[in-house]
Amino acid sequence: MNLLASRASRMKASEIRELLKLLDQPDIISFAGGIPDPALFPADAISDAYASVLGGPEAGAALQYQVSEGYLPLRKWLAGQMGKLGVACDEHNIFITSGSQQALDYLGKLFLSPGDTALVTWPTYLGALQAFNAYEPRYDRLTPDGGNMTPAAYHAAAAAAGGKVKFAYLVPDFANPTGETLSLKQREAVLDLAGELDIAVIEDAAYRALRYDGEGVPPILALDGQRSGGIDNARTLYCGSFSKILSPGMRVGWVCAPRRVVERLVLMKQASDLHSPSINQVAMHRAAEAIFDQQVDKLIGAYRARRDGLLGALEAHMPEGVTWSRPDGGMFVWVTLPESSDATALLARAVKEARVAFVPGNAFHADGTGRNTLRLSFTLADSRAVGEGIPRLAKLLG
Repeated sequence: MNLLASRASRMKASEIRELLKLLDQPDIISFAGGIPDPALFPADAISDAYASVLGGPEAGAALQYQVSEGYLPLRKWLAGQMGKLGVACDEHNIFITSGSQQALDYLGKLFLSPGDTALVTWPTYLGALQAFNAYEPRYDRLTPDGGNMTPAAYHAAAAAAGGKVKFAYLVPDFANPTGETLSLKQREAVLDLAGELDIAVIEDAAYRALRYDGEGVPPILALDGQRSGGIDNARTLYCGSFSKILSPGMRVGWVCAPRRVVERLVLMKQASDLHSPSINQVAMHRAAEAIFDQQVDKLIGAYRARRDGLLGALEAHMPEGVTWSRPDGGMFVWVTLPESSDATALLARAVKEARVAFVPGNAFHADGTGRNTLRLSFTLADSRAVGEGIPRLAKLLG
């Protein structure tokens, strides 16, 4: 163990991954894992896609090595989807990854030297912190709705730690863990700050398609492209994923970015795993072409009802002093307990006494604060789970 690189000490077990083990216990009501409902997977369409690929002329290509950028027809399809979001691009701006988690790892590797600073929200996605931690950064706080430090203060703090400010990372649509969505004004403010700091922006759009209420807000990359004169002049890197819509098990994600960034990511891919699995990319392209919009509509109908059920149960049962977010989409509700509460201690009691699981909020804070907060996921929470689990949890808090 004394031979390990210094970065190994920054690698911590995911509290969420550990909590997912509780799903194997049939009497646990879990609001913990932010995962799609497997009952809603388009299994028939995906089965048909694999059968079609393996039984047709593309079988050889699907079972062969692939270019590191990814399967060309899939990249073209994704460029078309990005165009619908206001991002004018082509296949040369699309890079296929093994899920968007790999994209975060690659971007951390691309930008961060030991001691550099990443700006993140408080709280932020735990998986992003895990991806970036291996590259030994420090974190500073990003507040999209105002109250940030001045650019000079950010730079001074980074220099004092021996590095530079490199990027701002955020989930602007239905954020994991809070469920919050940034307004147009907030997105513009993030771009303003990034321009003043001369840093990149990593836009994690894993949940963007899952909007249940209200009008969509343009991606930060779309706003950036309008400002800068096109995607190849932009500073924003957009990370997308099929995991929340079609299948997390197929591990297909993508980055939409300036060509010069994609070229660097391709070099990383060649040195890492050569390319994401060819057959999964080809099958994903077939399935996405056939049913993507239909699948989005199905998920919106199902998850909207579950979100509404969870919000209704919280309203009916939670004691005074407990508040929560009211997301317009995504998978999560963020609960804030009274200041003196400790959600980690509460989890131990909830599992033992009430057989209910959730994720303590301090896991999502780069500095370990937020101990009086917790995340509830509603994607697996049917009416029975909500009807039994939330009253049990509320009783412990009461």
